[in-house]
Amino acid sequence: MTERNYSVRQLAELSGVSVRTLHHYDAIGLLVPRRAQNGYRTYSERDVRRLQQILLYRACGLELSQIGELIDRPDSNEASVLDDQLQRLLCQREQLEATIHNVRRTIDALKRGERMSDKQRFEGLKREAIERNERTYGAEARRRHGDEAVDAANAALLAMDEETWNNMDALEERIKELLAAAMASGDVEGPEAQQLVAAHARWIGLHWGTGAYSAEAHRNLADGYLADERFVTYYDSACGAGATQFLHDALKALL
Repeated sequence: MTERNYSVRQLAELSGVSVRTLHHYDAIGLLVPRRAQNGYRTYSERDVRRLQQILLYRACGLELSQIGELIDRPDSNEASVLDDQLQRLLCQREQLEATIHNVRRTIDALKRGERMSDKQRFEGLKREAIERNERTYGAEARRRHGDEAVDAANAALLAMDEETWNNMDALEERIKELLAAAMASGDVEGPEAQQLVAAHARWIGLHWGTGAYSAEAHRNLADGYLADERFVTYYDSACGAGATQFLHDALKALL
């Protein structure tokens, strides 16, 4: 069977991308077609399949430079890459659904002429965070740690005052900064890693509530991070590939 070839305009119409985009992909070496005798670009069926991969990865939020590296790696596993991206997208969907729920509830209150107090808004945020965590991680957390531990952690969040809540959010962002710095050092027991582990311990302690934290439980949690793609996606997306493994190794080494 003769293989079909496409002009740049035909491929643009087939794929829904612009001719300019195809020219750009050619210029950066991401999708390089053959040239016909007249000098025009000619795309093969193999090029079409590669473009499908590119567009799917772009839809998942990957940068063009990342896409080229992934596709061209000899050991590249498309199913594995897409599975990682799917987990990230599912986490984003959970966050978006929680935000939509909060916006709708606020709109309903405004339409009824009600005004939510700052306290009501804050209490709503805490409950939404608990509901989101339960939907995303609840079943796994209860299996690993038991209902009593998870219920206690939820109660700790509900009892948290606004200042502590805001401090916890700031600490979460600080942990990402420390994780990136510790990874750059390459030493899971170095001073950067020590700061990281100390900050992470404070953050976990806030989540679990007074008296619930222990180093042993924290080390067990580190193992759970590696076993759950959602956690791997969270840390690796924020700090780069291998971030979850580095955090795990640092916690295991220093706790």
